[in-house]
Amino acid sequence: MGMSMTQKILVDHAGLSEVYAGQLIDAKLDLVLGNDITSPVAIKEFEKHQFSKVFDPEKIAMVMDHFVPNKDIKAAQQCKTCRSFARRFHLTHYYDVGDMGIEHALLPEKGIVAAGECIIGADSHTCTYGALGAFSTGVGSSDMAAGMASGTCWFKVPAAIRFELINSLPEGVSGKDVILHIIGQIGVDGALYRSMEFGGSGLSSLNMDDRLTIANMAIEAGAKNGIFEVDEITISYMQERVKRPYRIYHPDMDAYEQIITIDLSQLRPTIAFPHLPENTKTIDEIDERICIDQVVIGSCTNGRLSDMRIAAMILKDKHVADDVRVIIIPATQSIYKECIRLGYIDIFLDAGCVVSTPTCGPCLGGYMGILAEHERCVATTNRNFIGRMGHVSSEIYLASPAIAAYSAIAGYICGK
Repeated sequence: MGMSMTQKILVDHAGLSEVYAGQLIDAKLDLVLGNDITSPVAIKEFEKHQFSKVFDPEKIAMVMDHFVPNKDIKAAQQCKTCRSFARRFHLTHYYDVGDMGIEHALLPEKGIVAAGECIIGADSHTCTYGALGAFSTGVGSSDMAAGMASGTCWFKVPAAIRFELINSLPEGVSGKDVILHIIGQIGVDGALYRSMEFGGSGLSSLNMDDRLTIANMAIEAGAKNGIFEVDEITISYMQERVKRPYRIYHPDMDAYEQIITIDLSQLRPTIAFPHLPENTKTIDEIDERICIDQVVIGSCTNGRLSDMRIAAMILKDKHVADDVRVIIIPATQSIYKECIRLGYIDIFLDAGCVVSTPTCGPCLGGYMGILAEHERCVATTNRNFIGRMGHVSSEIYLASPAIAAYSAIAGYICGK
């Protein structure tokens, strides 16, 4: 039996000739990531074990994004802990207020992650970087601490499912609809501790933002990681950003436990109803008027420039519905600045939206958009668990930026 893309990356980073699903290995790391929530815990463990140095100050990234700018004293203390650690060990990739962004949008944008690399992050959506052909996965803060000190991490090699993408996405359908369709099809545990590997002729219709969105939500199907075959679109994206050598891995087609074919041309805008990402309906299947109180367009899933563009095109010369609060969050400072240059911010403000500095904020119920009891929100975020964005009786509907923007104008979930 051959090896998947993930397994081939792990083979090389473990210094082995082959691996098999379920095998326990130690692998060298190309990057260790933490944020303002998880890094302080890792730092505490690092200091508890009296480590005196990090394995490589250029291969550790800390991004202050969850509660930044700080929402309270505790958040401020957490960031101070990270800031002091970064200064003490001269970390190259430390990002704070004024030079930050939502971590999983920021790192690809800055070329900090690349094809063929082995990456861990103390955040479950670290799987995002598989869009570039990397093996990247979320870990706990104790593994982050060990990774910072040793430059290695242990893994149980995952089995793999291949998603063979064919044909092209129809107009108005995006990567968010693809991944919601897949999760709706296989369930939130349908890829449990497996690698979700994406390939096929349909890749050419997915831009990098689509791929980043899909890989980002692999964890919502229970996957260890998501990873895309590297093609000309990937290489073009990295060419502008990555200034170091990288390696492209190709899978053996007999490596997969299962191959699932996804006909992109048949997909429709898809919404995940409360309270799981698998609870999906297409826009055509909604047979009732679901009135909403809030819309959030942003997050590490859908806060990139193309997402802002789609929202701006729909909101231009329109106004959000009465009693609907709309929060727009560009995912990085660079994206925010480009939104200003392109006139998107004026469009958002004229439409009655509020625009936030880059932050995870409302996605995890942190701040900048907490829901009250019985309120409903359409969000371009990645999770809609009970109480995720506020009160336990509130409801989150996951959708693409297009559906979110149309719904903001209408005051209820709709697709036009």
